[in-house]
Amino acid sequence: MAYQNPILTVDLIVELIDRPYRPILLIERLNPPLGWALPGGFVDYGESLETAAKREAQEEIGLEVSLIEQFHVYSDPDRDPRKHTVSVVFLAAAKGEPVAGDDAKALKSFEIWELPQTLCFDHSRIVRDYRSYRDYGVRPRLG
Repeated sequence: MAYQNPILTVDLIVELIDRPYRPILLIERLNPPLGWALPGGFVDYGESLETAAKREAQEEIGLEVSLIEQFHVYSDPDRDPRKHTVSVVFLAAAKGEPVAGDDAKALKSFEIWELPQTLCFDHSRIVRDYRSYRDYGVRPRLG
């Protein structure tokens, strides 16, 4: 039997700080699973989490981001239907006009209270946790 490890990923909650109400960016995925998602992706071998987050932001939304903090780690084995992934989620800030990358069908900024009803992966939970943190200073619970 081959030894298997979870795959490490990063996701970003990117606020556009040069817009009223600081909307966040979501991409509409071109590849399965289809739907809206936070920008992010796989960490390359030899790459730090921070470098991966900045690279993924550049590739998926065409903006340089300032990483504010590591928000939380999400590790439910069922969070990604393709394989077991662990995601380190960063809060980030950006200015400018985002541009969808090659693997995105679309890109849009959303006010935190007007998000699509269902997001890919566990991103609905991540955004719900973020909203509690942004509005009330409450961090996600472990476990």
